[in-house]
Amino acid sequence: MPLLVMKFGGTSVADLDRIRNAAAKVKAEVERGYDVIVIVSAMSGKTNELVGWVNETSPLYDAREYDAVVSSGENVTAGLMALTLQEMDIPARSWQGWQVPIQTTSQHGAARFVDIPRTNLDAKFAEGFKVAVIAGFQGVSPEGRITTLGRGGSDTTAVAFAAAFGAERCDIYTDVDGIYTTDPRITSKARKLDKISFEEMLELASLGAKVLQTRSVELAMRYKVRLRVLSSFDETDETSGTLVCDEDEIMESKVVSGVAYSREEAKLTLVTVEDKPGIAAAIFGPLADAGVNVDMIVQNISEKAQDSDKPVTDMTFSCPVDQVARARKALEAARDAGQIRYEALEIDEDAAKVSVVGIGMRSHAGVAARMFRALAADGVNIKVIATSEIKISVLIDRKYMELAVQALHDAFELDKAG
Repeated sequence: MPLLVMKFGGTSVADLDRIRNAAAKVKAEVERGYDVIVIVSAMSGKTNELVGWVNETSPLYDAREYDAVVSSGENVTAGLMALTLQEMDIPARSWQGWQVPIQTTSQHGAARFVDIPRTNLDAKFAEGFKVAVIAGFQGVSPEGRITTLGRGGSDTTAVAFAAAFGAERCDIYTDVDGIYTTDPRITSKARKLDKISFEEMLELASLGAKVLQTRSVELAMRYKVRLRVLSSFDETDETSGTLVCDEDEIMESKVVSGVAYSREEAKLTLVTVEDKPGIAAAIFGPLADAGVNVDMIVQNISEKAQDSDKPVTDMTFSCPVDQVARARKALEAARDAGQIRYEALEIDEDAAKVSVVGIGMRSHAGVAARMFRALAADGVNIKVIATSEIKISVLIDRKYMELAVQALHDAFELDKAG
């Protein structure tokens, strides 16, 4: 039988009525002739509650026990979904991660997939079961302990199952009806996309778009898993939602497909750093070891270069605001250890990142100039610029973020199809 993977997020299974609504969508696919693997998240708010209980019980918790607790939310949803489908006369059963088994690494709280053997599920489908309901976000380590995959891990679970079982498609049901050209809460002109390439979706996800987890898109791109993002709360058909697919499936792409943003960014500048081979590694090595997610990097000629008897430079980079303290500690430790020397560390915690993304940039010139003109026309000053083959990102003052998103959306006419 052809097989589909259907994933339902927390808001889609927030209570029993919503679980019944999701189950009805599964039943409809079974009636179309599919066997279905359903991946479920915990009911909305449940994971946060469980994490809170762990932190209150043991602030310096054992990560193995943390995983045992927080994974339980998905187990509840899986059981309730299977029961609901059985009430609809659909042969279904639930599976926890260890029962499949979903084999992962031992990195508790951020485990990665190793293998998903098909034997157990294939045997149940052969017996006449039509639906396997899998608890998302979890697996089992080589030591036999429950592991979790990190926030958004159920998306990655769904894509991994679609790849392992050769699914026709992986449908991700959420509280939005697809991927938009930008956040509709910022501009009412935002338009739902019918299709978007894996590369574009990966850039948008990594730059702040929260519809899909970045790791899930990486996995889908690697194994060519066609993803469809659609709403749990609307009537759906084969044309609903947004299809995330290979670039070859998209006839003609706009130069820019979307505008993404990240509100909580910081800009850090190391002033008067020695300009010599290996200095970048000496700076960014300790930051990496401390788990600081560095994004934009710019090296400038220092204002004090003429006054120094040795070549000096200023090094600027960006990172999430909540990682600034970690970055400062790592850089100060590196200076105290004699690995680097700098005169001062300047920190601006009032920044935001705005990006335009599109595979059409590969074959069109002038995208950067158009972007910079649009920002200048609205009085938005650019602090840092970073580019890739299909992306241009700028760091700006946070107070201008929404204005910048709207200006760029208008400049590239993203409200118009084709």
